[in-house]
This record gives sequence, structure tokens and C-alpha cells, in this order.
Amino acid sequence: MRYSTRPFPSYRFVPGKAPHPTRDPDGHSYGLDEPHLKDFGEHNWLETEAYLYGVDLFNHAYWWEAHESWEACWMAAGRRTEIGFFVQGLIQISVACLKRYQGFIDIGQHMAREGLDKFPRHAHCCLGIVIQEFRASIEAYFFGDRSEPPVIRLNASQA
Repeated sequence: MRYSTRPFPSYRFVPGKAPHPTRDPDGHSYGLDEPHLKDFGEHNWLETEAYLYGVDLFNHAYWWEAHESWEACWMAAGRRTEIGFFVQGLIQISVACLKRYQGFIDIGQHMAREGLDKFPRHAHCCLGIVIQEFRASIEAYFFGDRSEPPVIRLNASQA
């Protein structure tokens, strides 16, 4: 399932295996403007393309690209707000997935722990993500017996 209509980049960036997306002239995002949001949070996540596109990227193993898309959301939410910390956690989980894919298991686990620590402790849902469900899939992937990366299933009824 897709949450945005924006097309995926021509390749998934993995450091050392492909041109850097923004720094290399052959990169899939070279010369493109970075997204800038004025505002982001619980009131507008369902209409925020950068957030929804980040979810799509994450769910299709474009982990570096997801983290880049979510950066704009993190800044717009305020880096030290509850929503800001949650988005930072999503960014760290995305990096953790990329590191695990690269074979850096310990680094992936460390980043996953860091990301999970940013999730709200008492909220059922944040930005359409059912926290306990997503947390369980992350823990199973990084610390359990799950071999498939976690995916995000947005719950629009939580808008």
C-alpha cells in the first residue's frame, strides 16, 4: 500500500554501492531542493507529502531516502517537541534498517534502541502509527527472530 503518489527514486542508496544521492552529479536527487515545511504535527500529518512519502520510502526499503524525507518533518515539528522526538526516532529506525542491511548488526541494534527510546511512552498512536504494534515489529526484527524489516501501516482514523 502506498500513502503518497510521488515516484520512487531510480535506486535505493546504500553507501559505497551507488552514487551519493545529493552530493554526486549522478545521484538520483542531485540538484533538487530539499523539502521545507512551515508546520508539522498531529493536526496535519495526513496531508503532509514529505511525511507520507517518507513512510512509502521506508516501507519499500529506501531507508536513506526515508530518513531524508522525514528530516523536513522533524525540523518543522520542532526538534525538542514530543512529535519532533518521535520523528527523530523514525529517522533513527530507518538508519538502523540500512545499517542492518549493510551487515552492521551491532550498529543497527544500537540505532534501533536509540530510535525506540524517542517514541512516546504513553501514547497509543502518533502520526497515524500504532506505537506498540510498530515497536513490536522493530524489536522482533532487531532483537528477535523476524527476518523481514518492519513496515509502517498508517491508521488514518487516528488523524
